[in-house]
Amino acid sequence: MTGNRAGSCILVTGGAGYIGCNLVPTLSQAGYRVRVFDVMFYGDAGLSSIRNEIEVVEGDIRRVPKDLLDGVTAIINLAGLSTEPAAEYCPEANQEINFKAAVELASLAKRKGVRRFIQASSGSIYDVGAGHSEKDILHTEDLPVQPFRTYSITKREAEKKILALADDSFTSVVLRKGSVYGYSPRMRFDLVVNAFTLNALQTGQLILHNGGEMWRPLLNIQDAVAAYELMLEAPVQKINGEIFNVTNGNYRISELALRVQHKLLEMDIRCEIRPDYVYRNLRSCQASGEKIARRLGFTPQVTVERTVEDLVQKIRGGAFRDPNEPEFHNIRWLDLLEETRTGIGFSGSVFDLNVEQLRELRAAACKQRSAVACE
Repeated sequence: MTGNRAGSCILVTGGAGYIGCNLVPTLSQAGYRVRVFDVMFYGDAGLSSIRNEIEVVEGDIRRVPKDLLDGVTAIINLAGLSTEPAAEYCPEANQEINFKAAVELASLAKRKGVRRFIQASSGSIYDVGAGHSEKDILHTEDLPVQPFRTYSITKREAEKKILALADDSFTSVVLRKGSVYGYSPRMRFDLVVNAFTLNALQTGQLILHNGGEMWRPLLNIQDAVAAYELMLEAPVQKINGEIFNVTNGNYRISELALRVQHKLLEMDIRCEIRPDYVYRNLRSCQASGEKIARRLGFTPQVTVERTVEDLVQKIRGGAFRDPNEPEFHNIRWLDLLEETRTGIGFSGSVFDLNVEQLRELRAAACKQRSAVACE
């Protein structure tokens, strides 16, 4: 897709989410025309600074408007329920959104002449579960995988169907990202690095479930954005039909806690690390980022330590009204929406609501918590 960026219209589904609110401004500033399609479970406040520079279409990826892909040259599909807890919150919606709708969107894109489709996937596909060190190896993209949790199963099935569409006229590529961390205008404090930083400031403690023995591939959000932008520009022959892991390294959670603690100590902030050895069935996985470095020269740059410093400055500087508010924690926000839905009499789950009902529900939930800024 190298060439005239102004002539390229990029559709970013899920563009009002955690990654989207960093990616969309980056693409717009790079000269692309950007169209965002998002159901707005968490509102669109994260796009407020560039709302006049982009096109925003409010809607559900399970019900794509006929004209949504008109003029679109490439799609970055970020839409979906993110992470295992969200997927397990409503497995039926996860199946519909993360698998069925993603595949249908890619198929429609091919029929409509869209040239490139970039599918957001996850290093969670490599999850072997805590306590299985013999299986917890460094995974490259060509190793067989056996996902066993709701989220990763549907992500893998979507990958296979979408990659099978690749041909000379349709480029499809998959990014398996590590656990993302860092600041976003649509912030999340339920991701491990972000959560550790907030917990250290608020409680002075970092709790290590399962003793922190699990592995995680990690990735700063700015590097995630750079990887997506790279997939728009990379030569077709280098990416078509391919999967790329994207991570700046693999860390045991215990090591990650030590890194956070050490960085905070440099900032004169003290926190205690407390292991909890009560068993929990948590994720553990490792992913190699060698392929994307070798083939495309891409190496993530933003460290955990640099991110911790940035988050501390933003938290202490008042970037967030109250980091404990539900909108900064996906499952808490879904719980609040469900509670509010029951109160105002909408039937079904939050995932059954149309755009207008969901807009009304968000407003009611925000009012209930006096969370004016999330409207």
